[in-house]
Amino acid sequence: GRRSSLEIREKEIREKGSEILREQLDAAKRELKLKDKECERLSQVRNQLEQELEELTASLFEEAHKMVREANVKQAAAEKQLKEAQGKIDVLQAEVTALKTLVLTSTPSSPNRQLHPQLQPSGTRGAYKHVGGHIRNKSASVSVCPVLCFFFCLQMDSVLYAEFLMWREHPSLDRSSAFLSRIYREDIGPCLSFTRSELSQLVQSAVENNSLTIEPVAMSALPMVKASAIECGGPKKCALSGVSRLCRHRIKLGDKGSYYYISPSSRARITAVCNFFTYIRYIQQGLVRHDAEQMFWEVMRLRREMTVAKLGFYLTDQG
Repeated sequence: GRRSSLEIREKEIREKGSEILREQLDAAKRELKLKDKECERLSQVRNQLEQELEELTASLFEEAHKMVREANVKQAAAEKQLKEAQGKIDVLQAEVTALKTLVLTSTPSSPNRQLHPQLQPSGTRGAYKHVGGHIRNKSASVSVCPVLCFFFCLQMDSVLYAEFLMWREHPSLDRSSAFLSRIYREDIGPCLSFTRSELSQLVQSAVENNSLTIEPVAMSALPMVKASAIECGGPKKCALSGVSRLCRHRIKLGDKGSYYYISPSSRARITAVCNFFTYIRYIQQGLVRHDAEQMFWEVMRLRREMTVAKLGFYLTDQG
């Protein structure tokens, strides 16, 4: 009887253990199923994020390429407009200079016949025609800036042109070249040769270094000039020439604190030399798009300005 009781007890234990094991197994299966669902959901989330990331990356690259293309187009358009504007400025400046010269060379006692075509003899009026509101001689054989042909007959000096072409191959501000050496000797030196030679040298050095400043003087707020008038001139005395003239401008050399009052004539001489240096610097930097012959005649015009200023001719602010 004890044995059968033990067998029954053992059977009950086995059944109980099997039931507990099944319950644990079912719980493990349910947990695994939940884990599988969670893994599947996370996988879907990951795939969705990867797809969104790819789309965002593609969109950013496309937008970046679009911005680069637009920037390149705008840059090309701006460069083209700048080039066209520079050309227009050159033409307008030349036309203004030509018109001023035409007006200044025409007086009641000696009228400029090109400015007043009605004064031309009847047989010669046909030799001129209007071009853009100006008058141009058909017989001009030199191919230069058109406005120069309005009031001058031009003939190129072969020696000067050869020196210019040689300099233009390797443009620099070194005065050892035949081109600049001649201009220093014939134009720049005489134009900047004032009574006060030491100050004249300082002015020339400042012009060469592009460090000279010219500014107008407010006549209503002129300072009292005392002992410094000997060195720096004054409102009524030019520091360069020493001549008593009303000085409406003053110059400053580099970073030095002193100002020097200059007469209108001295200002015209300095300005003429500065204009020449500005133009050849533009050529050196590759900013001038004209051909060699046009550049040469512009250089000759600037040389003429220096010569005229040296001789004492200058335009007033009103002129």
